[in-house]
Amino acid sequence: MELNREYFRAIIYYNLQRQSPHQSTISRWYGEFELTQENVDAVRKLIIEDRHKSVSRWIPHLLTEEQKAARVNCIVSGDESWIYCYEPENKRQSAVWVFQGEEKPTKVIRSRSVSKKMVATFVSKAGHIATIPLNEQRTVTTDWYTTICLPKVITELRKINPERRIILHQDNASSHTAQKARQYLTEENVELLDHHPYSPDLNHNDFFTFPKIKNRLRGQRFQSSEEAVDAFKNAVLDLPANEWNKCFENWFERMQDVY
Repeated sequence: MELNREYFRAIIYYNLQRQSPHQSTISRWYGEFELTQENVDAVRKLIIEDRHKSVSRWIPHLLTEEQKAARVNCIVSGDESWIYCYEPENKRQSAVWVFQGEEKPTKVIRSRSVSKKMVATFVSKAGHIATIPLNEQRTVTTDWYTTICLPKVITELRKINPERRIILHQDNASSHTAQKARQYLTEENVELLDHHPYSPDLNHNDFFTFPKIKNRLRGQRFQSSEEAVDAFKNAVLDLPANEWNKCFENWFERMQDVY
Protein backbone atom coordinates (compact mmCIF):
# COMPACT_ATOMS: atom_id res chain seq x y z
CA MET A 1 0.00 0.00 0.00
CA GLU A 2 1.26 3.46 -0.90
CA LEU A 3 2.02 5.66 2.08
CA ASN A 4 0.39 8.91 1.01
CA ARG A 5 0.24 12.13 2.96
CA GLU A 6 -3.16 11.52 4.59
CA TYR A 7 -2.26 8.00 5.68
CA PHE A 8 1.03 9.28 7.08
CA ARG A 9 -0.86 11.91 9.13
CA ALA A 10 -3.33 9.30 10.43
CA ILE A 11 -0.50 7.10 11.73
CA ILE A 12 1.08 10.02 13.60
CA TYR A 13 -2.25 11.08 15.09
CA TYR A 14 -3.05 7.51 16.16
CA ASN A 15 0.21 7.25 18.09
CA LEU A 16 0.54 10.78 19.50
CA GLN A 17 -3.07 11.84 19.85
CA ARG A 18 -3.20 15.42 21.22
CA GLN A 19 0.58 15.72 21.03
CA SER A 20 0.39 15.23 17.29
CA PRO A 21 2.08 18.11 15.39
CA HIS A 22 0.13 20.51 13.18
CA GLN A 23 -0.95 19.38 9.72
CA SER A 24 1.39 21.88 8.01
CA THR A 25 4.34 20.38 9.92
CA ILE A 26 3.35 16.89 8.86
CA SER A 27 3.05 18.05 5.23
CA ARG A 28 6.55 19.56 5.42
CA TRP A 29 7.94 16.32 6.87
CA TYR A 30 6.24 14.33 4.12
CA GLY A 31 7.86 16.51 1.48
CA GLU A 32 11.30 16.15 3.05
CA PHE A 33 10.96 12.38 3.36
CA GLU A 34 10.09 12.23 -0.36
CA LEU A 35 13.37 13.98 -1.18
CA THR A 36 15.82 11.45 -2.58
CA GLN A 37 19.21 11.67 -4.27
CA GLU A 38 17.57 10.61 -7.52
CA ASN A 39 15.21 13.59 -7.36
CA VAL A 40 18.07 15.97 -6.59
CA ASP A 41 20.11 14.65 -9.53
CA ALA A 42 17.13 14.96 -11.88
CA VAL A 43 16.51 18.60 -10.91
CA ARG A 44 20.21 19.42 -11.21
CA LYS A 45 20.26 17.96 -14.72
CA LEU A 46 17.28 20.07 -15.77
CA ILE A 47 18.95 23.22 -14.46
CA ILE A 48 22.23 22.47 -16.24
CA GLU A 49 20.47 21.78 -19.53
CA ASP A 50 18.41 24.97 -19.06
CA ARG A 51 15.28 23.42 -20.44
CA HIS A 52 12.39 25.86 -20.62
CA LYS A 53 9.44 26.66 -22.79
CA SER A 54 9.87 29.41 -25.35
CA VAL A 55 7.27 30.94 -27.64
CA SER A 56 8.55 31.30 -31.19
CA ARG A 57 8.22 34.66 -32.94
CA TRP A 58 5.55 34.46 -35.61
CA ILE A 59 6.43 35.56 -39.13
CA PRO A 60 4.29 35.16 -42.27
CA HIS A 61 6.87 32.97 -43.98
CA LEU A 62 10.58 32.32 -44.09
CA LEU A 63 12.54 34.35 -46.63
CA THR A 64 15.28 32.95 -48.81
CA GLU A 65 18.58 34.80 -49.18
CA GLU A 66 17.48 36.01 -52.61
CA GLN A 67 14.22 37.36 -51.17
CA LYS A 68 16.08 39.12 -48.36
CA ALA A 69 18.43 40.75 -50.87
CA ALA A 70 15.49 41.84 -53.03
CA ARG A 71 13.77 43.36 -50.00
CA VAL A 72 16.89 45.36 -49.10
CA ASN A 73 17.12 46.65 -52.67
CA CYS A 74 13.58 48.03 -52.29
CA ILE A 75 14.49 50.20 -49.29
CA VAL A 76 14.73 53.94 -49.95
CA SER A 77 16.01 56.24 -47.20
CA GLY A 78 15.29 59.97 -47.11
CA ASP A 79 16.05 62.93 -44.87
CA GLU A 80 16.73 66.68 -44.92
CA SER A 81 19.78 68.83 -44.12
CA TRP A 82 21.31 72.26 -44.73
CA ILE A 83 23.95 72.67 -47.43
CA TYR A 84 26.21 75.71 -46.90
CA CYS A 85 28.12 77.75 -49.46
CA TYR A 86 31.15 77.46 -47.22
CA GLU A 87 32.04 75.27 -44.26
CA PRO A 88 35.54 75.59 -42.77
CA GLU A 89 37.86 72.61 -42.63
CA ASN A 90 37.93 70.72 -39.38
CA LYS A 91 41.06 70.46 -37.25
CA ARG A 92 42.20 67.20 -38.82
CA GLN A 93 41.76 68.49 -42.37
CA SER A 94 43.77 71.65 -41.69
CA ALA A 95 46.73 69.75 -40.16
CA VAL A 96 50.07 70.01 -42.03
CA TRP A 97 53.45 68.26 -41.72
CA VAL A 98 56.28 70.29 -40.16
CA PHE A 99 59.95 69.52 -39.52
CA GLN A 100 61.31 69.23 -36.01
CA GLY A 101 62.00 72.71 -34.66
CA GLU A 102 59.95 74.34 -37.38
CA GLU A 103 57.42 76.90 -36.21
CA LYS A 104 53.84 75.68 -36.31
CA PRO A 105 51.79 77.47 -38.97
CA THR A 106 48.84 79.62 -37.97
CA LYS A 107 45.50 79.68 -39.67
CA VAL A 108 42.72 82.25 -39.52
CA ILE A 109 39.51 80.73 -38.23
CA ARG A 110 36.71 81.31 -40.71
CA SER A 111 33.09 80.83 -39.78
CA ARG A 112 30.46 78.95 -41.72
CA SER A 113 28.73 81.02 -44.39
CA VAL A 114 25.27 82.45 -43.86
CA SER A 115 24.14 81.46 -47.36
CA LYS A 116 22.64 77.98 -47.31
CA LYS A 117 19.85 75.83 -48.72
CA MET A 118 17.81 73.00 -47.27
CA VAL A 119 17.72 69.80 -49.33
CA ALA A 120 15.98 66.46 -49.05
CA THR A 121 18.15 63.56 -50.19
CA PHE A 122 16.99 60.04 -50.95
CA VAL A 123 19.31 57.07 -51.38
CA SER A 124 19.17 53.29 -51.70
CA LYS A 125 21.69 50.49 -51.72
CA ALA A 126 22.21 51.23 -55.42
CA GLY A 127 23.20 54.82 -54.60
CA HIS A 128 21.75 58.30 -55.05
CA ILE A 129 18.12 58.59 -56.15
CA ALA A 130 17.22 62.26 -55.82
CA THR A 131 18.17 65.50 -54.08
CA ILE A 132 15.35 68.04 -53.94
CA PRO A 133 16.12 71.59 -52.74
CA LEU A 134 13.61 73.78 -50.93
CA ASN A 135 13.72 76.70 -53.35
CA GLU A 136 10.98 78.95 -52.04
CA GLN A 137 11.01 78.14 -48.33
CA ARG A 138 13.25 77.27 -45.40
CA THR A 139 11.07 74.77 -43.55
CA VAL A 140 9.95 71.30 -44.60
CA THR A 141 6.16 71.29 -44.46
CA THR A 142 3.71 68.48 -45.03
CA ASP A 143 2.40 70.21 -48.16
CA TRP A 144 5.89 70.56 -49.71
CA TYR A 145 6.86 67.03 -48.74
CA THR A 146 3.66 65.54 -50.18
CA THR A 147 3.14 67.60 -53.34
CA ILE A 148 6.72 68.36 -54.44
CA CYS A 149 9.32 66.17 -52.76
CA LEU A 150 7.81 62.67 -52.69
CA PRO A 151 6.36 62.82 -56.25
CA LYS A 152 9.83 63.63 -57.64
CA VAL A 153 11.39 60.74 -55.73
CA ILE A 154 8.74 58.23 -56.82
CA THR A 155 9.02 59.42 -60.44
CA GLU A 156 12.79 58.80 -60.39
CA LEU A 157 12.33 55.35 -58.88
CA ARG A 158 9.75 54.27 -61.45
CA LYS A 159 11.46 55.57 -64.55
CA ILE A 160 13.11 52.18 -65.10
CA ASN A 161 10.55 49.90 -63.46
CA PRO A 162 7.01 51.29 -63.02
CA GLU A 163 6.01 48.24 -60.95
CA ARG A 164 8.96 48.51 -58.60
CA ARG A 165 8.29 47.83 -54.93
CA ILE A 166 9.23 50.79 -52.70
CA ILE A 167 9.87 50.60 -48.94
CA LEU A 168 10.46 54.09 -47.53
CA HIS A 169 12.62 54.63 -44.45
CA GLN A 170 12.24 58.09 -42.90
CA ASP A 171 12.37 59.58 -39.42
CA ASN A 172 9.34 60.60 -37.38
CA ALA A 173 9.32 64.31 -38.26
CA SER A 174 5.80 65.76 -38.28
CA SER A 175 5.96 66.50 -42.02
CA HIS A 176 6.78 62.83 -42.66
CA THR A 177 4.16 61.27 -40.39
CA ALA A 178 1.25 63.61 -41.14
CA GLN A 179 -1.96 62.00 -42.33
CA LYS A 180 -1.70 63.73 -45.72
CA ALA A 181 1.76 62.28 -46.32
CA ARG A 182 0.73 58.80 -45.22
CA GLN A 183 -2.34 58.88 -47.43
CA TYR A 184 -0.27 59.89 -50.45
CA LEU A 185 2.22 57.06 -49.84
CA THR A 186 -0.66 54.59 -49.53
CA GLU A 187 -2.13 55.77 -52.84
CA GLU A 188 1.28 55.29 -54.49
CA ASN A 189 1.65 51.79 -52.99
CA VAL A 190 4.71 52.85 -51.01
CA GLU A 191 5.37 50.84 -47.84
CA LEU A 192 6.73 52.48 -44.69
CA LEU A 193 9.55 51.01 -42.65
CA ASP A 194 9.13 51.64 -38.92
CA HIS A 195 11.63 54.09 -37.44
CA HIS A 196 12.51 53.75 -33.75
CA PRO A 197 11.57 56.94 -31.82
CA TYR A 198 14.39 59.36 -30.96
CA SER A 199 16.90 57.46 -33.11
CA PRO A 200 18.14 59.84 -35.83
CA ASP A 201 21.30 57.77 -36.21
CA LEU A 202 19.26 54.99 -37.86
CA ASN A 203 18.71 56.93 -41.08
CA HIS A 204 21.30 56.27 -43.80
CA ASN A 205 21.64 59.97 -44.58
CA ASP A 206 22.18 60.98 -40.96
CA PHE A 207 24.99 58.56 -40.19
CA PHE A 208 26.47 58.22 -43.70
CA THR A 209 25.51 60.46 -46.62
CA PHE A 210 25.34 63.90 -45.00
CA PRO A 211 28.42 63.68 -42.73
CA LYS A 212 30.55 61.95 -45.37
CA ILE A 213 29.76 64.34 -48.23
CA LYS A 214 29.78 67.50 -46.13
CA ASN A 215 33.19 66.53 -44.81
CA ARG A 216 34.48 66.28 -48.40
CA LEU A 217 33.12 69.72 -49.26
CA ARG A 218 34.69 71.46 -46.27
CA GLY A 219 37.07 74.23 -47.24
CA GLN A 220 35.47 74.72 -50.66
CA ARG A 221 33.74 78.02 -51.31
CA PHE A 222 30.73 78.17 -53.62
CA GLN A 223 29.33 81.31 -55.23
CA SER A 224 25.70 80.42 -54.56
CA SER A 225 23.58 77.96 -52.63
CA GLU A 226 22.56 76.38 -55.94
CA GLU A 227 26.21 75.73 -56.77
CA ALA A 228 26.73 74.21 -53.33
CA VAL A 229 23.74 71.89 -53.81
CA ASP A 230 25.04 70.79 -57.23
CA ALA A 231 28.45 70.03 -55.71
CA PHE A 232 26.79 68.04 -52.94
CA LYS A 233 24.72 66.04 -55.43
CA ASN A 234 27.71 65.30 -57.67
CA ALA A 235 29.75 64.15 -54.68
CA VAL A 236 26.98 61.72 -53.69
CA LEU A 237 26.80 60.41 -57.26
CA ASP A 238 30.56 59.81 -57.23
CA LEU A 239 30.41 57.43 -54.26
CA PRO A 240 31.37 53.90 -55.41
CA ALA A 241 29.14 50.86 -54.93
CA ASN A 242 31.28 49.40 -52.14
CA GLU A 243 30.65 52.54 -50.05
CA TRP A 244 26.89 51.98 -50.25
CA ASN A 245 27.34 48.31 -49.33
CA LYS A 246 29.27 49.38 -46.22
CA CYS A 247 26.55 51.91 -45.45
CA PHE A 248 23.83 49.26 -45.43
CA GLU A 249 25.94 46.80 -43.45
CA ASN A 250 26.39 49.53 -40.85
CA TRP A 251 22.65 50.16 -40.93
CA PHE A 252 21.89 46.48 -40.26
CA GLU A 253 24.11 46.58 -37.16
CA ARG A 254 22.47 49.76 -35.90
CA MET A 255 18.99 48.30 -36.38
CA GLN A 256 19.93 45.13 -34.49
CA ASP A 257 21.18 47.22 -31.57
CA VAL A 258 17.82 48.96 -31.29
CA TYR A 259 15.24 46.26 -32.08
